[in-house]
Amino acid sequence: MNHYLLQVTPADQLMKYWWVVFPIIFIAAFKPILRVLFGMVIVPEDRIGLVTKKFVLVGSRRSLPDGRILATNGEAGIQAKALAPGLYWLMWPWQYSVQMYPFTVIPPGKIGLVLANDGATLPTGNILARSVECDNFQDATAFLEQGGQKGRQAQVLTSGTYRINKYAFSVVEADITIIRENMIGIVTALDGQPIRAGQIAGEPIEGHNNFQNVDRFLGAGGCRGLQPTVMLAGSYFLNPWAFEVEVVPMTDVPIGHVGVVISYIGEDGADVTGEHFKHGNIVTKGFRGVWAEPLGPGKYPINIYTTKVELVPTTNLVLNWATARSEAHNLDRNLSTITVRSKDGFPFNLDVSQIIHIPALEAPKVIARFGSMGNLVSQVLEPTIGNYFRNSAQDSDVISFLSTRKERQDAAKDHIRAVLDEYNVNAVDTLIGDIVPPESLMKTLTDRKLAQEEEKTYENQRMAQEKRQGMEKETAIADMQREIVKAQQSVEISQRTADATIKKAEGDAASLKLQVNAESEAVKMRANAEAEATKARGAAQAEFTRLNASAEAERISKTGIAEGEKIMAIGKSTAEAYELQVKAMGEGNFTRLKVMEEISRGNVKIIPDLIISGGEGNGDGSLSGLMGLQLLQMLRDQKTEKPAAE
Repeated sequence: MNHYLLQVTPADQLMKYWWVVFPIIFIAAFKPILRVLFGMVIVPEDRIGLVTKKFVLVGSRRSLPDGRILATNGEAGIQAKALAPGLYWLMWPWQYSVQMYPFTVIPPGKIGLVLANDGATLPTGNILARSVECDNFQDATAFLEQGGQKGRQAQVLTSGTYRINKYAFSVVEADITIIRENMIGIVTALDGQPIRAGQIAGEPIEGHNNFQNVDRFLGAGGCRGLQPTVMLAGSYFLNPWAFEVEVVPMTDVPIGHVGVVISYIGEDGADVTGEHFKHGNIVTKGFRGVWAEPLGPGKYPINIYTTKVELVPTTNLVLNWATARSEAHNLDRNLSTITVRSKDGFPFNLDVSQIIHIPALEAPKVIARFGSMGNLVSQVLEPTIGNYFRNSAQDSDVISFLSTRKERQDAAKDHIRAVLDEYNVNAVDTLIGDIVPPESLMKTLTDRKLAQEEEKTYENQRMAQEKRQGMEKETAIADMQREIVKAQQSVEISQRTADATIKKAEGDAASLKLQVNAESEAVKMRANAEAEATKARGAAQAEFTRLNASAEAERISKTGIAEGEKIMAIGKSTAEAYELQVKAMGEGNFTRLKVMEEISRGNVKIIPDLIISGGEGNGDGSLSGLMGLQLLQMLRDQKTEKPAAE
C-alpha cells in the first residue's frame, strides 16, 4: 500500500477559518462608516489610545476642577484613563478624539524617571513626589485619586514595557548606577530633612535597599546632603533626582602600614588615653575624633568625606637629609643636605639618614599629636636632627669632625632616640653619610695625605730594599746550603757506597775464607804427602849437603887464610907508605890531599854556580834573595830541558 504525505499550506489553514475573513474585510472597508455610526475605535496591539473628551452633553461635571488637567470622572478634557489595545464602541468622533501612542519601553541598563504632569502640589521644601499605588504609573486615575503629587517622582521604572498615559506622565531614560570592583559610591541625598546642627552628614538610615527605595529613605527621616553610608560594588536602580553618587576607590591600607581613622561625624567621645597624654583626644570607634584602634592592612569601604584614614608606616622608615635623594614614601622630599659651620669657621655639608619606627598601637597618638606623618617630619624630625648636627659641628674643627665621625654618629643616635621617645616614635639608628668639607681645606688635607702616603711609600721601598737584601743573602745561603747538602749527600752516598763495599768485601771474605779453608785442607793433605816424599829426599840431600859443606868449608878455610895473609901484607905496606908521606908532607897537608882526592873522585862541586848575598843594612836583601832563587830555578829548568833536547 502506498502512503502519500499531504502537505498543508498556509492558504489551506486560512480556508479553515474562512468565516473570520469576512468580518475583517467588512470592518476594514466600512471603518469610517462604523466610526461615525457606532463610534467604533480600534486600538492596535502595540499602541494605547489617549482620549480627549470634547464636551459633556448633560450633568454637572462639564469642566475640570481648578488646577487639574486630567479628567477622572468623565469631565470634558484629557482623560486620565487610556485605552488598552482592543475594539471600542460609542466613541463618536464628534465627542471623542483618540490619539494612538506606542508603549513606553525601558531598555536593559536603563531606568525610567517619571515626571507627573498632574496631581497634588508638592509640600514646600520637597523636590520629589512621594510614591502612590498606581501600577507603575499605568493607572493615572488611581495615581490622582490616591493623592499622587505632580512633579518629579521618587519611584523609578525598571527595564520593561509600560502602558503609560503620556498626557499624564513624561518618562525620561537614565543609566542605572554601576559601581565597579574595588570602588565605592559616596551618596549625597538631594531631598530629605535638614542635617542636624554640628554635623556634616546625615544619620545612617536602615531599610532603603542601598538608596533604591527613596520613599523608605525619606519616610525614615533621611537627611538631605552627604550620607555616611556608602554603596559597594554592584548595579543599582538609583533615582538620580533623589541621589548623586560619586564613585571613588576603596581605601587601601598596604602591608607594613596601619590606617589611623579620623572621624568627622558622630558624637564627641571620651578620651581613652588618660591624663598623661594631653595632645589630642583619642576615642573609641563610632565617635568623632581619632579612633584608638587603627585599621590593619587591607581594603576598606571608607567614606572619604566623613572619615579620613591617615597611613602610618609600621616598618622601619628611612628619612634622608640629602639633596636630590628621596625614598619611595616621599616623606623626605622637602629635606636637604645639612649645612653646618665648624669651630674654626669652615662651612661644610653632610648627609644624614634617620631610621625611625612607629609601633602600630602608638600610631593613633602620633596622628592625634601631629595630624599626619608629614607634620611629624617637618615639625619634629627636621628641626631636631638639623639643629643637633649644627650644634655638634660648632664644638669641633672640620678635621676633628671627620676623624671622629663614628663617635659623633653614636652620640647623635643616643640624643635623637631620647628626643623621639617623647613623641611616641622609636629612633632605630642615625647614620652620617657624605661629609663635604670646603675645597680649600680638602686640598690641604689632600696634600698632607699625599705627603704621608709618599712617606709611607718611601718607607715601604726602604723596607723592600732591606727585604730584598735579606732575600739575596738568604738566597746565597740557600745556594751554599744546596752545595753543602749536595756535599753531605755525596759524603753520605760515599759512606753508603763504602759500607756497601765493606759489606761486599766481608761477603767476599767470608766466601774466600770458605774457599781458602777448603783449599787449605786440600793443600794440607797434599803437603802431608809431599812432606813424606820431601822428608825422604831431604834426608838424602842433607847427607849430600853435609858432605859438600864439609869439603867447601875445608876449601874456604884454606882460601881465607891465604887472603888474610895477602890483605895483611897490603895493609902493612900501605900503612908504611902513608906514614912515610905524612912525615914527608905534614899531617895537615896530607889530610887536605886525601880530601881533595876523595872530592875529585866523588864528582862533588866545591864552588857554587850562583852566589846570592845580602847585607843587614840593605833593604833590598829579601828581594835579591828571591830573585836569586828565581834565577837558580831558571838555570835548573834549562839544564833539565837540555838533556831532554839531546
